[in-house]
Amino acid sequence: MRMTGGYDVPLAGRPSSRVEVPDDPPAFYLPQKSRRFNFSHVLVKEGQCIAQGHVLACDEDNFSVPLLAPRAGIVRLGQVGGHIVLEDLRRQQEQPWEVRQDQPHIPHRNVPGALKRQKMLALGAWQFFCDAHSGLLPDPFGQPSAVIVSTLNLEPFTARGAIQLRRRLTHVTRAMGHLQDLIEHQPIFLVLPEVHSVFARGVLESLRGYAWINLVEVPLRYPADNFALLARELGLPCKSGLPVWGVRIEGLLAVDRALSDSRPSVRRLISLGGPGAAKCVHLLVEPGYPLRDLLAGRVKEGPRRVVRDGVLTGVACDESYIGIDSECTGFTVLPQHDRPGGWLAELGPGRSTMSYGRSFLGRLRGKLIPQEMDTSLHGRPQACISCGQCKRVCPAAIMPYLIHRHLRKGNLAAAARSRVDLCVVCGLCSYVCPAKIELTQHFIAAKKDLAAGAQVRP
Repeated sequence: MRMTGGYDVPLAGRPSSRVEVPDDPPAFYLPQKSRRFNFSHVLVKEGQCIAQGHVLACDEDNFSVPLLAPRAGIVRLGQVGGHIVLEDLRRQQEQPWEVRQDQPHIPHRNVPGALKRQKMLALGAWQFFCDAHSGLLPDPFGQPSAVIVSTLNLEPFTARGAIQLRRRLTHVTRAMGHLQDLIEHQPIFLVLPEVHSVFARGVLESLRGYAWINLVEVPLRYPADNFALLARELGLPCKSGLPVWGVRIEGLLAVDRALSDSRPSVRRLISLGGPGAAKCVHLLVEPGYPLRDLLAGRVKEGPRRVVRDGVLTGVACDESYIGIDSECTGFTVLPQHDRPGGWLAELGPGRSTMSYGRSFLGRLRGKLIPQEMDTSLHGRPQACISCGQCKRVCPAAIMPYLIHRHLRKGNLAAAARSRVDLCVVCGLCSYVCPAKIELTQHFIAAKKDLAAGAQVRP
């Protein structure tokens, strides 16, 4: 598949292929909010002794997706705001899942694989799925028009698909079979890097004989693994009345764990990288693991900023972020610098400064040399200079600088006609902008206004 735009972001601090399992913490702090979920309906009581996999809370606005206990322990409520705390932790043998008659979200119609879908929802596997176009959680008992399975995770720094797949090809193969049982005759698209790579050959060999899987080859260029882009390129419209399910390797492993073994998904493979990290590794941890304990001994001394869920689209962790949330994909540690601006900063002569444009001195280092990102702008925000760099990297083939011009004038209708709705919020336009304009944030706000039916002038 040929895709326009994109950029292979050359950043230093990529996690190695090694996977570590951190020591057990004294307690788990499970956030009741993540990117998509709000586990506001608490189902446990203060001081209650619960088993591993027990439902602590659920999101009633998202098909009652459960927040599962990563370990057996004692529940503490109100100890830390917005968190459910587990103390007196202990490991125990997992108990097989049984059908619950009081399951909040029960299908009211006959759908393929209804029991399997109920197991996926109850055992935490369904939260790894999304609607390719909206990014929201699809109805676990609905029918998709297609399923896109991506073996890639291209944003720095998140846990790469090759790391997640290691020695787990059999589990992925089983999960693909389970998916086919759920959707009957709808197509499944498997997204791979170039088919001649060792990684791709291993995946193809494990799926030999699965004629109903459609192979899709994409370039190893961020964000070629974006589900919205893939759905558009595959001709899967968002207005067909049916969602397009998107799921990555970690989701397939959760499906296999739920449907083959009847066990909950209470662990995540996350990454720790960036120039501020002393050890750039992958970590196998449970949701609720204290961030402070996770970073101890793994980051460099000095001021730093910790960004979760990818350096280009993630958000900075503040003091309220105590434990790892149930959707976390990784952390990037950046040195904290507040360097003054000036014309030399605009030229970017520093050894570690990255520049996309050919007219900047930072470009002389070459694209293949990893660049050390920090929190400094290396200059001052300026007015748009219409250089077109944002257009060249935009994977949605829109013109970010033109949309920005419309939004500055308050003309939301013109921004809509310029297809701001096609923005996939990859963050590349902000990353390459020499004027240091936060284009992505402007487009997120505009998309929210359009989705909310804001009044626009012609």
